[in-house]
This record gives sequence, structure tokens and C-alpha cells, in this order.
Amino acid sequence: MKPLFGYLFLAIGISFGIASNSFAKISDGFTKLTPSILCILFMCITMFSIAKAMSALPVGFAYSTYSGLTVTGVVLFAVLKFNQIPNIYGVIGIILIIIGVVMVNYLGSVK
Repeated sequence: MKPLFGYLFLAIGISFGIASNSFAKISDGFTKLTPSILCILFMCITMFSIAKAMSALPVGFAYSTYSGLTVTGVVLFAVLKFNQIPNIYGVIGIILIIIGVVMVNYLGSVK
């Protein structure tokens, strides 16, 4: 598989990862049927997409990018949907996660 498709699958995995984590919150502890089913379905799509991305991209790059951007996306979702504003330490942590993703992508190398 070409790296371009790896990046495409990575983007799909990140998008569905954010969505699945968001539905996990909305499902209210898996007590609401529709959000629970969507959470499980989206997590399956996420794992499939990440597995496909890892067949074209280095594992460390793919997983660190997925996890960092998914965490950041879920925090943004929580701010927008539930008005859960992180304190200064949370903001610093998210900034450090983004810096880490950028460093892995642009400064990290795989031999």
C-alpha cells in the first residue's frame, strides 16, 4: 500500500476515534442503545483504519499520531458540546501532546 493511502486511513481512524469516544460519553455508560451501538461500530471502524494505516506507515508514527490527535479532538469535543473547559494544566498537557505529535512526525526517523 502506498503511504498516501496510509495517511488517508490514519485520518479516517482519527475521525472515527473522536466520534467513538464522543458516543461513549453520550451513551451514558452504555445505558442508551443508539449511542452505544454507534460507539462500538465506530471503534471497529477506527481499529480497522489504524491497522490499514500501519501497513503503509511506521507503527510508532501511526499510533502516536492517532492517539495524540484523538485525545486532542475529544478534548475539543468536550469543550464544544459539554462546556468542559480544561484548567491551565490541562491546556498545557494538550499543547505538549500536539508538540509531541509534531516532533514524531517531523523530527522522528525510522530506520
